Amino acid sequence: MPPIEDHPLRYQLTNEMHARPFPSLDLPCTAVFLAVKRLESAAGRDTNADLEHLISLLDRYGAQHPQPGASHYSGKIGRHYLKWESHTEFVTYTAFRDGVSDRAFDPAEFEVFPDDWLKNAPGHRMTSALIRVDQLKDDDSLREELGDWFVADSIAVARVLDNTAVVAGDFHIDPAGHLRFLVAAAPDAGSRRIGRITQRLCEIETYKAMSMLGFARVREMSPTLGALDQRLTHLVGDMPGGAVKAEDTLDNLLEISAELEGMVARSSYRFGATVAYEQIVKQRIHVMREERFDGRQTFHEFMMRRYDPAMRTVRSAKDRLDAMADRAMRAGELLRTRVDVERSAQNQALLESMNRRADMQLRLQRTVEGLSVVAISYYAVSLASYVLYPAAEMLDISKGLLTALVTLPVVGLVFWMIRRVRKKME
Repeated sequence: MPPIEDHPLRYQLTNEMHARPFPSLDLPCTAVFLAVKRLESAAGRDTNADLEHLISLLDRYGAQHPQPGASHYSGKIGRHYLKWESHTEFVTYTAFRDGVSDRAFDPAEFEVFPDDWLKNAPGHRMTSALIRVDQLKDDDSLREELGDWFVADSIAVARVLDNTAVVAGDFHIDPAGHLRFLVAAAPDAGSRRIGRITQRLCEIETYKAMSMLGFARVREMSPTLGALDQRLTHLVGDMPGGAVKAEDTLDNLLEISAELEGMVARSSYRFGATVAYEQIVKQRIHVMREERFDGRQTFHEFMMRRYDPAMRTVRSAKDRLDAMADRAMRAGELLRTRVDVERSAQNQALLESMNRRADMQLRLQRTVEGLSVVAISYYAVSLASYVLYPAAEMLDISKGLLTALVTLPVVGLVFWMIRRVRKKME
C-alpha cells in the first residue's frame, strides 16, 4: 500500500497536460482546418452532439471511435490524419496529408470533410483554412509565390523560430470560403517544429475569430448604450433643479439601471472570453519569435494595425458599460437620499398638522366638558329641587331660594365627578 493516497483527479489532471500534443509533419504536406461553433449558448452546449458528429465522420472512413466523453481525438481517416479537439465554445477539425497539390490552396483539399456531413454539423463554421506546408525556397521564388497567392495590401510574412521557416497569410477569405496560410520550412527544421508552427497558425486564426465576436457584440449594443447614456445624462442634469418629481426621476433611473445591468449580464461572458482569446493570440504570435522578411509586415504588426483597435474598442465598451452602471447606481442613491429628505420634511409637516389638530381637539374636548357640566348640573339641580320641594314648605322657604341653595353644591359635585372620570380614562 502506498504511504499516501493520490488525489482522485491527480492522474486525470496530469494527463490533460499531455493530451493534445503538436502534430509531427514532414515536408511537404497540407493541412485543412475547420472550427465549428453554435450561434447561441455555445459554452453550455451538449458536447455529446459534437462527439456524435465526429463519430459520423469517422464511420465514413471506417476509423476507430474515440472514448466516450472524449474532448480530443487523433487518428487516420483515409489518406489523412485527423486531429479533433473540443473547446469551451467550439470544436476544431484539422486534417493533415502528405504532399501538396499542383494548384496552390486547391478548394478540393477541403473535400476531406464531405458536404452532407458539413451540412449536418451541430453549429456554424467559425473559420476554416487551407495551410500549405512546403520546403523553403530562395527569396526570389518565395516573393513570386507570395505575390500570386495572397492579397498584397494585407499580407503578413515573417521568419520564425530562429529562421527555420517563413510563414505567410493575408487573413482574407478566398472565393472558396477559406483562409490561406503558407509555411515554408527549411529541410532541417524538424517535423515537430513544423507541426508546432502549423498548429499555432490555426490557433492564431481561431482565437482571432473568436475574440472578434466581442467586437461584434459591441457594435450590436452601441446604439442602445448611446441612447441610455443620453437618458442618464439628461436625468442626472435635471436632478438639481427639481423640475421633475423625484419619484418620477427615480423610476426612470431604476429602469435605466435595470437595462444596464441586463446588458452587463448578457455581455460579461463574451467580454471576458474576448480578453482571454486576445491573450492567446498574442502569446501564440510571441512564441514564434518573428523576424522581418523582405521588409514585409509581420503577424505582430498586422495584428497591431488591424486587430488591436477592435480589441481596444471592446475594452472601451466594457469600461463604458461598467462606468454607466456605476453612474446610474450613484445617481439612484443620491436621488433616494433626496426623496428620503423630502419625505422626512413631509412627515414633519404632517406631525405638526397632527399636533395642531390634537390641540384643537383638546380645546374642543374641554369646551364639551364645560358644556356637559352645565347640562348635567341643570338636570341635577332640577331633580334635586323636585326632591327638596316638600322640605321647602316645611322650612317656609320659597322654591326659588331652595333652588339657588342647591345649585352650587350640585354643580360642584358634577364638576368633581367629571374630572374624576377623565383622570381615570387618562
